[in-house]
Amino acid sequence: MRAATAGEDVRMSLFWRLFLFNAAVLVAGAAVLLLGPATVSTPFFIAEALILAAGLIAMLVVNAILLRVGLAPLQRLARVMTTIDPLRPGARPAVTGHGEIADLIKAFNTMLDRLEDERATSSAVALSAQEAERHRIAQELHDEVGQTLTAVLLELKRVADQAPDRVATALHHVQETTRDSLDEIRRIARRLRPGVLEELGLVSALKALTTEVPPHTGLVARCHLDSDLPDLGDAAELVLYRVAQEGLTNTVRHAGATRLELSLLCRPSGVELLIRDNGCGLGGAPEGAGIRGMRERALLIGAQLALGPGSGGGTEVRLRVPTATKAAEHA
Repeated sequence: MRAATAGEDVRMSLFWRLFLFNAAVLVAGAAVLLLGPATVSTPFFIAEALILAAGLIAMLVVNAILLRVGLAPLQRLARVMTTIDPLRPGARPAVTGHGEIADLIKAFNTMLDRLEDERATSSAVALSAQEAERHRIAQELHDEVGQTLTAVLLELKRVADQAPDRVATALHHVQETTRDSLDEIRRIARRLRPGVLEELGLVSALKALTTEVPPHTGLVARCHLDSDLPDLGDAAELVLYRVAQEGLTNTVRHAGATRLELSLLCRPSGVELLIRDNGCGLGGAPEGAGIRGMRERALLIGAQLALGPGSGGGTEVRLRVPTATKAAEHA
């Protein structure tokens, strides 16, 4: 054991505490044998064996209780370790116990702080690279594939104007198919790179998002958006848009819903994005890559994301973004 410096609390190590616990039990047992009425003869009698057995059992029980009390903080720490979710930061075990146990819990909490900071930094880099790649692909779709299909449409029109009626009819069908493909490519490019977000702002981008629901799904999307939003910054606005986009996509693909409500409301501490549907809900399905991506983005700006059943059934996605975000710290 190291000597305690001036002003430092004298803390007993786990080894010495356990040793003294056991020593106290053994000393108590020896004192009972020396000072008590119990004696042991050779050969021993049944009564003497019963007394010794009872004493041994009592010592084992007391020793077990003392060990249980001494090691309880370690058991609590082990339970916390198995339930920590890096996508739900902030959970920390309380520092209890003495000596090495308290030091171990403090070291674990410090490690979690460091890992969360490093994860936020690496997530910011990864998401930034992802957005840059989305931007590049969208640009290529628009400039290369889009222009090529536009040229094909013009050429089909020129050929159809000069072709016989039966051939012209077939060419018009090809034109419609090509035009539909061009519209789909433009829609994909808009989803990859929300130009309306950069040009017109978050409110207009969310309105445009709800109007892009395919008609064949039977889903009616309504939105309620406060216009007097605080200045959130580009990173926070992009996170809000991407979470809304992912929530809408999940509803269209998996929920089987007929109604969706999207709200963006001002709160005293920031803004709140709320997405509700009347679909089948999450059930017991594990979280997929889309939901985990939403959590990663929320962590990037210090926001809180909650997913669960809605008050009237279906699924509810709630993202609370504080006005002062951490986006600048990790950008």
